[in-house]
Amino acid sequence: MEKYIINGGRPLFGEVAVSGAKNAALPILAATILSDGECRIENIPEIRDVSLMIEILYKMGAEVRTIDRTTVEIESSRIYTTASPNDICRRLRGSYYLLGAMLGKYGKVEVEMPGGCNFGVRPIDLHIKGLEALGAVINIENGIIKAEVPDGLKGATVYLDKASVGATINIMLAAVRAEGTTMIENAAREPHIVDLANFLNSMGASVRGAGTDTIKIKGVSSLIGVTYSIIPDQIEAGTFMIAAAITGGDVTVSNIIPKHMESLTSKLIEAGMEVTELDEAIRVVGKRPISKLKVTAIYYPGFPTYLQPQITAMLSLAEGTSIVTESVWENRFRYTEELKKMGADISVEGRVATVKGVPSLHGASVTACDLRAGAAVILAGLAAEGVTEIDNIMLVERGYEDIVGKLRSLGAEISKESFNEPAI
Repeated sequence: MEKYIINGGRPLFGEVAVSGAKNAALPILAATILSDGECRIENIPEIRDVSLMIEILYKMGAEVRTIDRTTVEIESSRIYTTASPNDICRRLRGSYYLLGAMLGKYGKVEVEMPGGCNFGVRPIDLHIKGLEALGAVINIENGIIKAEVPDGLKGATVYLDKASVGATINIMLAAVRAEGTTMIENAAREPHIVDLANFLNSMGASVRGAGTDTIKIKGVSSLIGVTYSIIPDQIEAGTFMIAAAITGGDVTVSNIIPKHMESLTSKLIEAGMEVTELDEAIRVVGKRPISKLKVTAIYYPGFPTYLQPQITAMLSLAEGTSIVTESVWENRFRYTEELKKMGADISVEGRVATVKGVPSLHGASVTACDLRAGAAVILAGLAAEGVTEIDNIMLVERGYEDIVGKLRSLGAEISKESFNEPAI
């Protein structure tokens, strides 16, 4: 077992480079299945979720070559089974992208219900609805999703009841090799949707409208192998921007796309921070006092749900009372109990958190409830007086590459230490 130890109260200073986007890497790695050639994927983040997806492809028969820490070559034409390794899939939410990719290429797949962070019900009914509209027959037996396409995939119009990122991606993956044209209405608009579309198009697909609420896909019979570089991770970038704000530091976050950060940038400026946009970087200078905010986490281009815990940690030190509303997941405020152990004054009712700012936080022993909740308690620990110990850090390392090393480069006093779990 491992935990983070943070000696807080130190402003962060310097420059930190952001890694490739986890939420783009997972569907793009799955999409290599659709290619008839070799794909070289660059700028992949060195994190657990990406390693798990690569391992899944390897165990299904793909030829995988690691070129360096951020580059992998995948040849999926040798996949010999349509049954995915359940022991790995249950640990990875993004494993459900195998549905669209395998149906698109091989017309059949078996995959266990997805794992990942547990902060609310994650139904896949919209995924199933979309794939069935394209001609798939899907059954769920003992937690295993079994899908096949007896008569081939056919283009169709699919309206999503909500702008689900996962469902949009799965339908895209299946539709690129379906016969005819597919229209996805009320599609998700996140940057990683656009990145996936760009990757598919580079292989010879015809995907138009990604980044809007209507995506049009003309199916093709084959896709070629390509070299492609993943976009920067907007959530990692946002986490470091908030780290500068919460510690009163001065940090330049580089290797990013500033436009992807607009919703956060506007909130940090509203909270009193000094924010400067550069070509491929953003500089954040933390100011005091932190002004109270009203934040609603919603689908892109609104404020990201994946930055909601981090900005709530910052607002625990704001002047006045802030209101944070979660519109995507129904149980994402569990982490507030951990912040309260550090002195935060937060009350939650349903999907709304009322955050009364306190003068300071203090170190405590806390738990990372999920990936982004783990980031929130790290940020709180960086700003707190005294020592904070964070366990269950494997959830954090699902989505942040070398977060300890990057924070230490900015002057944080943080380390990762091993410990023995107490016997029961």
